[in-house]
Amino acid sequence: MSMSNLYLLHKQIGKEALDMVRDDKDARVALFQDAVYMDAASLAPAAVYALKWDVDHRGLNQRIPAAVKLISYHELIDLIVDNKVINLA
Repeated sequence: MSMSNLYLLHKQIGKEALDMVRDDKDARVALFQDAVYMDAASLAPAAVYALKWDVDHRGLNQRIPAAVKLISYHELIDLIVDNKVINLA
């Protein structure tokens, strides 16, 4: 099984970085810290994950689309271990 690219985002990103994520057909994106404010639809077709703690802490529970999987820190570590990490922050 080949590794996917896992893009780590802790803040909103610019157009060039968004284009890079969108062009990666197997991309996975982990949103944490202030990146949880991002419009997840702008990252399509990537698989999008958000740290539940950061979503809860910012009161965004009702704003996160169903397509975004909320994950724990332990699940984030699993994603980091299982994929090639690209830090766009």
